[in-house]
Amino acid sequence: MKKFLLFLFAFASLHAFANHLKGGFFTYTYLGPGLNDPTAVRYHVTLTVYMDCAATGAQINDPINFTFFRGASDSIITNPAVSISKQYNLSKLRDEPCITGDQAICFYKIVIYDLASIELPASATGYTVAYQRCCRITGINNIAGNSNTVGNTYAAFIPGTNLLPTAHNSSATFQINDTVVICRNSYFQYPFTATDPDAGDSLSYAFCDAYTGASQSDPAPNTASPPFVWSFVPYNSGFNGSIPLGSGVTINPRTGLISGIAPSVPGEYVVTVCVSEYRNGVLLTVTRKELHVKIGDCSAIQALPAAFDLNGIKVQPGVAGCKSYTYSFANDVPSNPLIQTYYWEFSDGATYNVAHPTHTFADTGVYIVKLVLNRGQDCSDSLTTSIKIYPGFFPGFTNVGVCVNKTAQFFDTTKTIYGVVNSWRWDFGESTVSNDTSRLQNPTYIYPSAGTKTVIFVVKNSVGCVDTVRKNVDILTKPPLNVAFKDTLICTGDSVQLHAVGDGNFSWTPAANILNASTADPTVHPPSTTAYFVQLDYQGCIANDTVKVNVIPFVSVTAMADTTICATDTLRLRATTNGLKYLWNNSTTLNDPTLLQPTAHPVTNPTTYTITSSIGHCSSTDNVVVTLVPYPVANAGNDTIVCYNTPALLNGSTDGSSFTWSPTNTLTNANTLTPLATPKKTTAYVLTVFDTKGCPKPGRDTVLVVVNPQVVAFAGRDTAVVVGQVLQFNASGGVNYSWSPPTALNNTFIPNPKAVYDGSFDSIRYSLTVTDSIGCGDEATVLVKIFKTNPKIFVPTAFTPNGDGKNEYVAPIAVGISKLDYFRIYNRWGQLVFQTTVNGQGWDGNISGQPQATGTYVWIVQGTDFTGKVVFGKGTVTLIR
Repeated sequence: MKKFLLFLFAFASLHAFANHLKGGFFTYTYLGPGLNDPTAVRYHVTLTVYMDCAATGAQINDPINFTFFRGASDSIITNPAVSISKQYNLSKLRDEPCITGDQAICFYKIVIYDLASIELPASATGYTVAYQRCCRITGINNIAGNSNTVGNTYAAFIPGTNLLPTAHNSSATFQINDTVVICRNSYFQYPFTATDPDAGDSLSYAFCDAYTGASQSDPAPNTASPPFVWSFVPYNSGFNGSIPLGSGVTINPRTGLISGIAPSVPGEYVVTVCVSEYRNGVLLTVTRKELHVKIGDCSAIQALPAAFDLNGIKVQPGVAGCKSYTYSFANDVPSNPLIQTYYWEFSDGATYNVAHPTHTFADTGVYIVKLVLNRGQDCSDSLTTSIKIYPGFFPGFTNVGVCVNKTAQFFDTTKTIYGVVNSWRWDFGESTVSNDTSRLQNPTYIYPSAGTKTVIFVVKNSVGCVDTVRKNVDILTKPPLNVAFKDTLICTGDSVQLHAVGDGNFSWTPAANILNASTADPTVHPPSTTAYFVQLDYQGCIANDTVKVNVIPFVSVTAMADTTICATDTLRLRATTNGLKYLWNNSTTLNDPTLLQPTAHPVTNPTTYTITSSIGHCSSTDNVVVTLVPYPVANAGNDTIVCYNTPALLNGSTDGSSFTWSPTNTLTNANTLTPLATPKKTTAYVLTVFDTKGCPKPGRDTVLVVVNPQVVAFAGRDTAVVVGQVLQFNASGGVNYSWSPPTALNNTFIPNPKAVYDGSFDSIRYSLTVTDSIGCGDEATVLVKIFKTNPKIFVPTAFTPNGDGKNEYVAPIAVGISKLDYFRIYNRWGQLVFQTTVNGQGWDGNISGQPQATGTYVWIVQGTDFTGKVVFGKGTVTLIR
């Protein structure tokens, strides 16, 4: 029984969250003064809740609590329980024949909680009534994060005597007609219309943020939290309370009609509409309606004609086309497979049967354009729009003044062929304030901060042309001012031209000893060192800078001390001077004779360099002598090639006083000019030579000893043949071959001679000499045993695999055999312990690494002799340990 109760509790917890709620709104009606307290007020308060059509039983709370708060303090006045007075399904009775899918379905379950009368104490600041419930459904498209953790708050504000000293108010009431079918990426219209029972009140509609409320830990609080802690739901990127369905959907502030292009992703979206109620221009209250609006994965036939100029910019309906007489037209909703035909009709008589016509209007005026989709078919739609054709509108503006805290003047330069320019709207782009706007034609503005400002200018004319010009204006603390140099040097009696860069008017001071003081490039001739001050005035902005002119009576110059260098080397010449211009002689040996420290490459010994330093008409000279000493001579000898493991005698020579060889690890007598080199691989030996004649750098030369690759002679493996069998040798290792002795060989100077033996001797050993292309060589031998038998395969009768290196294997010895078909060994139980097809390859007495016991083993062998006959043999072999 305990388990069953626990299950029921867990099941009830699963349904504690209100993920069946789809929206709701409060309304209230003033009933009159209080019955118990004549100073109190009575209201009839109703909460209309939208639920999922499948909501039943425990999912529909009954009763719930309306929490009433005081307007100023948000303290609770009362928290009455309210029961359901009515509930029904809001369904669409008929399917839409021109929309894909089935629309004749239930959209919402409507549940109405009705508080027939509530008596509230008189209040200057009014009242707030609220109900909270958690949580919403999973996967709401415009809510960020997990929407099933976000709760709901439905609320209404009742104004007090501060707003209505002698009167009272009943709220606006939204219509319950929410069966509009909205297809993704399609144009739609959705009326969120409300009515106001108070005559004379006016309503204004706007999108607004949805409230959160309650929590997962307390999904159905008995008392709503106070208004000051309420917060808005978190919206996904691209959405917020003002654009709950994206930027393509808007609401008409006068009618509450929502329209536009629906989002491209189907699913549910939270939409909240706030209707503001005004009386005699005074805002009384705001009534809210929140609803989960479903965007379906369907298609609808909708006509929405739109015009586009030649740049592809859309011309808004009723707005003038002021760029050209030619415009393109298109249905301004996404393509739809249900649309079969297009029919365009223009009020100048033109018609088109294409989706995107381009039309040229013959004259100016206002034209009506009608688009008919699927003309003459059952599923058809049409809509008309208008376009004003008045080409010849050229917006623009200029400005004067770019300094912060100074007056900037803006001038409208707009030209129009038709009508007159009659409307201006400026936004001066000052982000630190909100009053940086003007409606004047040629306004002024004082910028409070510096920086790049984007000025937006919207201009209209009397025939309906409107355009926007955006221009970046740099507002400066001072105008840019640059001088070519901050200080300079002249000689007494000389003049110098100063230079400044900037936009505006220049003035230089002091005025003495200066020509053209009001230009950017004055000429000055001060008798002594003087500082000149420049001022730049750009449209009232002031910038200042200074140039110091130093005056000296003569030029001094001191060249570096005389020096010695190695012949063919370069050096950097140096001098110290107060001069401004320099010139060295022997310019053909310098990288630049006008540098104070040029790079010299003298070729004459010695070479004298003279520097002339000058300032204006003043100059002075000095000299430096460069002596050249040749490098010591190093000759490491000629490159050579040696055979592998053969020494080479190096033969160096020099006129220096000392020398070294490197590397030395393969040299013998490395402290002589003729060391013996024994490198294992090709090696470069460097001879470094020094002397004491004045050149501090060594002379170097390199000799390369190339080591030829090692020659490895191979005469073949020792072998055995029978009398009369042709033996083919196959030697390798070089280019030239020589066999000795020549007995029985058909050619002693090739790698592969042939031999046939007559049995006059039992064996013969041949010596082979091999050399490469440069004469490097090696030697090898091969033993040939001659059997005076028929071709046969010999197998030993015993072997001793004990690790002493003798008789470790039992292997076939094939003589006169050109091919060994197989050699197999079996133990006493018939198990195959070894097999091979290679002559001379044998068994070591182990199976899988395990030594086998002493005993007798059976072998069989078969091969093909050199005449093509099959040779077979069998026998036993004894393994002795």
